[in-house]
Amino acid sequence: MSTVSSHAQTSGADRGQPAVAARVAPGEIAIGVIIGRISEFFDFFVYGIASVLVFPALCFPFATPMDATLYSFSIFSLAFIARPIGSLLFRLIYDWYGRGTKLTIALFMLGTATAGTAFLPSYADIGKWSIILLAAFRFAQGIALGGTWDGMPSLLALNAPEKKRGWYAMIPQLGAPLGFMLAAGLFVYLVSSLSTADFMSWGWRYPFYVAFAVNVVALFARLRLVATPEFSELLKTRELVPSPLGELFRNQGANILLGAFAPLASYALFHLVTIFPLSWVTLFSQESVTEYLYVQLAGATLAVITMLISGKIADRVGRRTTLGIGAVLIAIFALLGLLPFFSQGNTTGAYTFILVGFALLGFSHAQAAGAVNSSFGARYRYSGAVLTSDLGWLLGAGFAPLVALGIASHFGIGYVGLYLLSGSIGTLVALRINRSLEERRDDE
Repeated sequence: MSTVSSHAQTSGADRGQPAVAARVAPGEIAIGVIIGRISEFFDFFVYGIASVLVFPALCFPFATPMDATLYSFSIFSLAFIARPIGSLLFRLIYDWYGRGTKLTIALFMLGTATAGTAFLPSYADIGKWSIILLAAFRFAQGIALGGTWDGMPSLLALNAPEKKRGWYAMIPQLGAPLGFMLAAGLFVYLVSSLSTADFMSWGWRYPFYVAFAVNVVALFARLRLVATPEFSELLKTRELVPSPLGELFRNQGANILLGAFAPLASYALFHLVTIFPLSWVTLFSQESVTEYLYVQLAGATLAVITMLISGKIADRVGRRTTLGIGAVLIAIFALLGLLPFFSQGNTTGAYTFILVGFALLGFSHAQAAGAVNSSFGARYRYSGAVLTSDLGWLLGAGFAPLVALGIASHFGIGYVGLYLLSGSIGTLVALRINRSLEERRDDE
């Protein structure tokens, strides 16, 4: 063993940390985490925006615009249903072939499903098979997303300096607004540069090609870290490996359930400021969807800023308290923010809703995963984080565009505010019950 390696091991042991920890810096982990999250959310939002602008007309021309959008949102939800299934399937691949193989297969599958969507024929060309293929590709995306969990966000939080764990827990969440900015920016360019006919014929396909390329880059960036012996050893010493499922459910069932409800306010708001406004503007106004995408790009920039603020505040008052503050602010927003947004012709109110909504989303979403994951002891953190994330996205975000549009079209926009309010209540109740979210030590 080299002198450098020996020194690294000795220094790590003297500090009470895993011997290889000195060789995998938090900065290296942070880069891998951000690249991975940006690629996943870019895929996510490319599909989400297309589910409003493209798929209703492409795959459901026989339905009214409203029904076609609801059908499109139903298929959008399939990925969230498939994600827990994917987590279980890829757990077997992890056991048999290891973390690197698992991640390679998952990202290859995600890229293939995304690229396959780019070649999707229209309903006019192949009839119902267009719908079947769209659903199959979307379900495959969900399966693949379930396999992309590599443990790096948890490892980043555990390796963070003691007084900065709220800040480091925020870093992976930056992938959401950054991924949205890339996807929305690409669609803005295409929609504004092409005729409607050209966009619907071939222009919309380019973001899906780009998504495939981004996945390839993300794969190599993450494998460069995941495949190293130092990283693998660090994960083992931190006990970031799958725990037996039976034991996990017996000992951590309550934490998993409460953990799925804890970020509900954030996850419900997630689609109400991104996907849902685009559907409402497209269906019920004559305004340009491009202008709304520009406003959403500005909103995503605000979300990045409020995420940074949230990271600082969390290190002062705690992640659980920060998440609770976010839920209260979202509850107020739910009661006050929706009505001016949808007042006829009130463009200023609409833009204000989007900008304020993104700012609140950034503040709350920044601590959603970190606060939840800290409720698990080291032995259960890896598997517990996967399951709570899958269930949280399914309960809070998976059906949000479908439910919100259905509620608004049948009962009125005010009831969408009540839907968002229910998410805030769910978060506050979960945080109240499970005080261990903040009280349990991260290194237990």
